[in-house]
Amino acid sequence: MKKNIYILFIGILLISFNSEAQNFALGVRGGISIPNLTAGGGTDNPLNTGYSSRSGQDAGIFAEFKFSKLFSLQAMAEYSGQGGKKDGFQAFTPPAILSPMFPPGQVPQYLYANYNSEAKLNYLMIPVLAKFGWDFGKSPWRIYVDAGPFIGFLLSAKQVTSGESQLYTDPSGQQALPLGQQSFANTQDIKNQLHSTNFGIEGNVGLNYRFGPNNIFIEGGGNYGFLNIQKGSQNGKNNTGAATADLGYRFWFGRHAIEKEKPTE
Repeated sequence: MKKNIYILFIGILLISFNSEAQNFALGVRGGISIPNLTAGGGTDNPLNTGYSSRSGQDAGIFAEFKFSKLFSLQAMAEYSGQGGKKDGFQAFTPPAILSPMFPPGQVPQYLYANYNSEAKLNYLMIPVLAKFGWDFGKSPWRIYVDAGPFIGFLLSAKQVTSGESQLYTDPSGQQALPLGQQSFANTQDIKNQLHSTNFGIEGNVGLNYRFGPNNIFIEGGGNYGFLNIQKGSQNGKNNTGAATADLGYRFWFGRHAIEKEKPTE
């Protein structure tokens, strides 16, 4: 499957660079990513449910190829913050050091505590977006929408926990272990637990202002990965995605760099 995805993206990029090469723009964008993790793959357990959104970064460089006044194709290299967080009472897998506290064969599948946990995942995403835009008459303003597939490569993945809490054997927090308050301050590299690639869809809505070949724009959108990110099922299965808000700049080259207006009669 991964091989087919690579072939698809390479084909799209080659078509883009060989078509209308004299009518293209280069640009950058940057802003915020508001990602979350959602339970997927039909495997719901206390470890992969209950996530809320965290804040991250979104930044990209792109090339846009214009085929007509209405349609263009944009290929981008995008740094995308992904992941999610849980704050409060939640489940975790008992560490092996606690096994002697329980009778043989009776170690609970989960323990519970009141602490904070954040999955910080960072991807390099390569989206290829079909873009449709409309000018506001003869004004320099233009509105557009775009959408298309992306392939993502995992750059880093860390699980950051904090806080102190009693440990409990039940989800209602009534049966405490006789250990007192335990610290959850820890940062763990979990990259080897996750798949190195993902595949999904991205889309945006934007407002562009043109002055000569220069363009500034603001856009909002989001992305969603179709593949479960975990390699194993012991922590459940999650899909990752994010809402984004960005500011950006693009510079047009070629005959579409400055679109002259027709004189009014």
